Amino acid sequence: MKTSLQQSPILKQELRMNPRLYQAMDLLYMPLLDLQQHLKAELETNPFLELAEGEETDSVEEREAEQSEADRDEEVDWEEIILDGLGGGGARAQYEEREYYQPVAVEVRDLADHLRDQLQLLDLEERQLFLSEEFIGNIGDDGYLGATLEDIVSGANARRQEALAAEGKGAAPDPALADPFTLAEAEALLEVMQQLDPPGIAARDLRECLLLQLKEAAHEGMLAYRLVDEAFEDLIAHRWTELAKRYGVDPKDVQAAADELAVLDPKPGLQFAGVGGEYVIPDLVVEHIDDQYRVFLNDGGMPRLRISQVYKNIAADKKKFVGESREFITQKLNSATWLVQAIEQRRQTMLKVMHFIIDQQRDFFARGVEHLKPLTLREVAEVLDMHESTVSRVTSQKYVQTPRGVYPLKFFFSSSLGTTTGEEASSRAVKAQIGKLVAEEDPANPLTDAAIVSALKQRGVQIARRTVAKYREQLAILPARMRKRV
Repeated sequence: MKTSLQQSPILKQELRMNPRLYQAMDLLYMPLLDLQQHLKAELETNPFLELAEGEETDSVEEREAEQSEADRDEEVDWEEIILDGLGGGGARAQYEEREYYQPVAVEVRDLADHLRDQLQLLDLEERQLFLSEEFIGNIGDDGYLGATLEDIVSGANARRQEALAAEGKGAAPDPALADPFTLAEAEALLEVMQQLDPPGIAARDLRECLLLQLKEAAHEGMLAYRLVDEAFEDLIAHRWTELAKRYGVDPKDVQAAADELAVLDPKPGLQFAGVGGEYVIPDLVVEHIDDQYRVFLNDGGMPRLRISQVYKNIAADKKKFVGESREFITQKLNSATWLVQAIEQRRQTMLKVMHFIIDQQRDFFARGVEHLKPLTLREVAEVLDMHESTVSRVTSQKYVQTPRGVYPLKFFFSSSLGTTTGEEASSRAVKAQIGKLVAEEDPANPLTDAAIVSALKQRGVQIARRTVAKYREQLAILPARMRKRV
């Protein structure tokens, strides 16, 4: 056998994605705010793109005449700008007087700021304030202390060593840090931290959080406080009868005490946690007009782009440009043309998908979530002659404002369950029916999972008991035994 190098032609088909196809996929996936930022960046880097001011009602000749007159007034040498590779940024900035800016959320004060403000009002020593920073750093957004006192002492002493090392390099010595922190100091300061607002702050578990809130309300010695302090495991298990016998009271009194505890805040820190100024901005709007559901794109704040006629006219004379200048002009003009077309294609695709959703989910818009029908991405893709991945990108991270509220587009897609009539029911609709059945049940005789299966069967929905249990847990509904009222 002789080993040698050979060349032979092979004909085969390969699927390759060019950069423009990647960009088109990204445009479909982008939610509204991300798309606004992307278009703003393209507007700044591509000279062939400009903002379209208002509606284009004038004729082409009128717009060209107005543009030519504006060019003469501003006296900008566009040919020189293009030949210089857009080095004259000042001229471009002079031409583009309007620029799009995205609103920026203002800074909000968080839980740590709220705690520091209160500590500054207390008569604390510098040493205590230094240690309090270690506590604040270990309190989560929910208000719970996420570290042991030993860890807090260790962290404070590590920071103390860093401060002492800085003193050795010329900083003034701090007498408050002369001695290491002790566990006793941490325990004393923890009592101070747990007296701050909101009640229940710096608790180490749910039981301690509830006890702190009951102390703040002066409920020490009452049945609710004793249940949390002495019988917390039986309390969360809803063992009303056993607790009533243990404390010599009526089961209704135990349940009434549990109702008092239910109004307490299990995560007190969340009311001061910074939300970051995040808002859901719907990409689509559905309105009920003249007995019809109409779809609109919520793109009023979107920068409208068009091809700059000035640059396009100059680029038409290809004899003036050679080498890198011609390649630059061709690339930027093609990129701008494609982007304008891709944005329009994105708009049309989103409208098509939303129109199809409305046609399929008309009962939901008219009667509520209990009448939501099962729908998959594949069904939409087959009817609209699209790829399933395209529909997935169109519906990902997108929201629609409807007469029934704001929903993510993914809300309208769900699996199906069989019915006695041979049709299919949406899993979301079944969950809504389960929630309604529980809300309307007799508190003294709550529906078991088997009873819910029977009730749904009477409505034509075939469902297994374990599926009901799964849906009930997803809806955060307790089992029948724990929902029972005495």
